[in-house]
Amino acid sequence: MALHLPKSSSRLIWGATGLVVIAGASLYALWPEQRLQAEDGTFVRDGEAGFVVTAFAYAVGPDANEATCPLGMSKNVAEIYGESPAGQRKPGEDDEAYSKRLDAGGQEISNAPDGRNFCMHPQIAPVDRFARTLTSSRALADGLNLDGKISRSKADAKSGRLDFSSGDGSKGIDNQFWRAVGCNHSFQSNGLSNGFGSEMYTGAWGILITLSGIDDLKNDDHVQIGIYANADPMQISPAREALGYATYAMDQDESYRAVSTGRIKDGVLTTDPVDIRLRKVTNALYLDRVLKDARVQATLSPDGVLKGYLAGYSPVENIYDLQFGFRNATIDTGELAPLGRRLGTSNGAARVLGHTCQGIWQSLHRLADGHADPKTGAFTSISTQYTFEAIPAFIVDVDTRKANKLATAGGMK
Repeated sequence: MALHLPKSSSRLIWGATGLVVIAGASLYALWPEQRLQAEDGTFVRDGEAGFVVTAFAYAVGPDANEATCPLGMSKNVAEIYGESPAGQRKPGEDDEAYSKRLDAGGQEISNAPDGRNFCMHPQIAPVDRFARTLTSSRALADGLNLDGKISRSKADAKSGRLDFSSGDGSKGIDNQFWRAVGCNHSFQSNGLSNGFGSEMYTGAWGILITLSGIDDLKNDDHVQIGIYANADPMQISPAREALGYATYAMDQDESYRAVSTGRIKDGVLTTDPVDIRLRKVTNALYLDRVLKDARVQATLSPDGVLKGYLAGYSPVENIYDLQFGFRNATIDTGELAPLGRRLGTSNGAARVLGHTCQGIWQSLHRLADGHADPKTGAFTSISTQYTFEAIPAFIVDVDTRKANKLATAGGMK
C-alpha cells in the first residue's frame, strides 16, 4: 500500500496500536492486522501497492568459458606487470618478495609519467591490451530487448554490439554492459561485483516501488509506477531477512524520484521508459546510479512479490565512476571525497577484482550503444540490465528524519 501525502504538512507517528500518518486535517491509521496483510487478503489496497526492493544485481549470463572468452580473462596491473620482462621472477626470489614486487610494479604502471593516476584519468591511459570483452556471438545473457531490434549482423559483430539471446530462447537482448565485463573474474557467478545485497541490508541505500491505478492483477491496460530512493534502512528480522509490510519513506530529494506508466498482461508488469536516479554507497563514498530510458518488466505473484528486470542505458561516465573509478564520489555532506580515499578505492578494487581502470573505461566506451551524440555520432550510454525482487511495504511521503525523531520521542527506540 502506498500513501502519498503532501510533504509540507505530513508527519508520521508510531503509536501503540499501529502507524498513524497525519496530513493536514486527514488521518490515516494502519492497524497491526492491516500492516501484516492488506484488505481482502491482497497486497493491493484501493488500487495501490508499495514494495521495497530486497534483492538487486546485474543481469548477466552464464560464466565465461573458452568459447565465450577465447583470449582468457582480463588482468589487473600486477598481472600485467608480471607479463613484462621486468616482472619475471628473479632467481631465488621467494613468493612474498615476488608478490610485493609485482604490486609495486603494478602501481608504477597505473600512473602517467606526470604522476596522474589512470583510475582518475582513464582518458590519458594507453590502450589496455589485456582487457577482455565478451565478443562471442554464442554468449548468452539475461534481460530485455530495449530497442525493439535484433542486432545480429556482420556489422554488429564487427563493432562488438551484438544483441544477446537468453537461455529461454528470448532474442534481441540489449546488455552491452555484460559484454564489457563478461570476461572479468569478479562478474562471474562466484565473483564480488554482481550483487549489492550487503549494502542494502546494512542500510547504505535502498529502492522503493509504488504501483497505483491497479484494477486487475492479471490484466490491466493502465497502471502508474513510481521508483524512488529509500530514505530508511531496511527493516530485517533476527534472521536478517527483510520484513514484509514494513513502512518506508521516499527520499525527499526530487532527483531520486521517477514516475511512469505501464500495463499488466497475463500477470506481467511492463512499464514505459523513464529516467531514474538511485543512490549507492561504497566504502563511505556516495554516488548516484543513473539509468536513462529505464523500464521494468516483472511478474506479480499472488502474495505480492514483484520480481523481474530493471533495464535501461547507463551514461558511460556515470557507470564507470559508480562501479570502477569513483572519481566524483562524495562524502555524506555532499563534498567531494578526499582524493586518497577515491584513489585507494578505485585502485584497490581494480587490483582485487582483476581489471584495470583504463581497460574498463575503454571497453565501456567501445561497446556503448545508446544516446548517440548529435554532433559526433558517438554513443554515450551503454545498455545495462538489473534483476530485482521486491516485497510488499507501506510507502509514505514524509521527511523520515523528523518521523524518526517523533517516534523516538514517543518511546519507540
